[in-house]
Amino acid sequence: MREIVHIQAGQCGNQIGTKFWEVISDEHGIDPAGNYVGDSSLQLDRVNVYYNEASCRYNLSLALALNVAAPRTMDSVRSGAFGQLFRPDNFIFETNDHRETQNNNKET
Repeated sequence: MREIVHIQAGQCGNQIGTKFWEVISDEHGIDPAGNYVGDSSLQLDRVNVYYNEASCRYNLSLALALNVAAPRTMDSVRSGAFGQLFRPDNFIFETNDHRETQNNNKET
C-alpha cells in the first residue's frame, strides 16, 4: 500500500493545497463531508493513498497544513468547502497573541 504525506505551507501553499484536495476529492467521489458519493468502483480503487477511512467517512490524516505568518489563511482552509476533511490537529500556525508574547519576552 502506498501513502502520500502532503505538506502545504504558507498562504499560497495552503490555497493551492486546498484546491488540490478539492480536485482529488472530486476524482475519487468524496464529498466535502468526507462521504463517498461516487458512482464507480474505480474511484475507491486507490482511495487509501490519499485518505484514511474512519467511521464510514474519509479524512486527510496525511495532510499537514502550516502557516506561521497568517493564521487567517488557516481559518479559511478550515472553514472552506473541504475543511472538514482535514484533521484539526494537522494545522500548525502561530497566533498574533503568541508572537506578541514571544516579542515581549525578548525585550525583558
